[in-house]
Amino acid sequence: MEEDASMKFFSDQNTSYADILPPHEARARIEVSVLNLLRVLNSPDPAISDLSLINRKRSNSYINQGILTDVSYIFLSTSFTKSSLTNAKTAKAFVRVWKVMEMCFQILLQEKRVTQRELFYKLLCDSPDLFSSQIEVNRSVQDVVALLRCSRFSLGIMASTRGLVAGRLSLQEPGKEPVDCSACGSSGFPISGDLNLLDNTIMTSDARYIILVEKHAIFHRLVEDRVFNHIPCVFITAKGYPDIATRFFLHRMSITFPHLPILALVDWNPAGLAILCTFKFGSIGMGLEAYRYACNVKWIGLRGDDLNLIPEESLVPLKAKDSQIAKSLLSSKILQENYREELSLMIETGKRAEIEALYCHGYNYLGKYIATKIVQGKYI
Repeated sequence: MEEDASMKFFSDQNTSYADILPPHEARARIEVSVLNLLRVLNSPDPAISDLSLINRKRSNSYINQGILTDVSYIFLSTSFTKSSLTNAKTAKAFVRVWKVMEMCFQILLQEKRVTQRELFYKLLCDSPDLFSSQIEVNRSVQDVVALLRCSRFSLGIMASTRGLVAGRLSLQEPGKEPVDCSACGSSGFPISGDLNLLDNTIMTSDARYIILVEKHAIFHRLVEDRVFNHIPCVFITAKGYPDIATRFFLHRMSITFPHLPILALVDWNPAGLAILCTFKFGSIGMGLEAYRYACNVKWIGLRGDDLNLIPEESLVPLKAKDSQIAKSLLSSKILQENYREELSLMIETGKRAEIEALYCHGYNYLGKYIATKIVQGKYI
């Protein structure tokens, strides 16, 4: 079937992106989709056509290696997958897409924003036969993004956030007084889930480094010790696997302060490396928007050459989940050679090391460890 001109925004490029749209344009794309469906249903030979969605699998993912920039990111090509009402395996997914689109249209009309968690509970009330888990909602939202080629934020879906920031940074939201992130205590300042608000926040800083910390407990220790007074830096954590808002915030900082190196402190295990790579390259699941969040992150630690700092008894055997993550990373296209070497060493030794293992040198050792790494330029 020949593609209608009004649907061209769905597949008019070899590289697929999700646009950031004002509410009226996002609503217009939803209306076009619904009108096209109704036109087919009202035709002399009615039939429900398949939904062509951008394929979000690894086979359709590629790496854009920066030429004029140091930032590389995952992107998806225009390879499509079909979701059909006549296929028993995809019938429910087909209906879920339209239900989520209906809900997003209502959200945009009301000029509201909701989190995916809030959306799940609303859909659970309205359509319990279609939605029984958060994962089903998340996948349906990704399907709508893939169909309409606009970001989830453009659809009125706000990012849930766990992120915190502390250190030598001042943030001024529109119409509010500036917040000094060095005076927020060891808890840090919570990063907003409103991407539009983050985009319009004024940032000022005299820092020389941005330090990304995997774990909340390590972030708490570094901020409580006010390490940013000795190393002029800003600390950021997503408390584990990064949420969209924290990734957007870090990307915004990288644009505002392009001269500041971004250094990641993660556990020496496959999960720690996966977290670093998500900040650095983006994720396949969000490949349509990855360019909007990717940053040139460098790995400061823990790394294989730090194992001599850690007692043997503090090294922990790799778990089955670690091996799965390692296998996935090694089969991906994103991993640079020195990262592969680190991952291979983890597999070879069968061990993993947590940042806390450095406490054998004292609770104040973390600041010294980071300072030494920076002075020696030991980050990759």
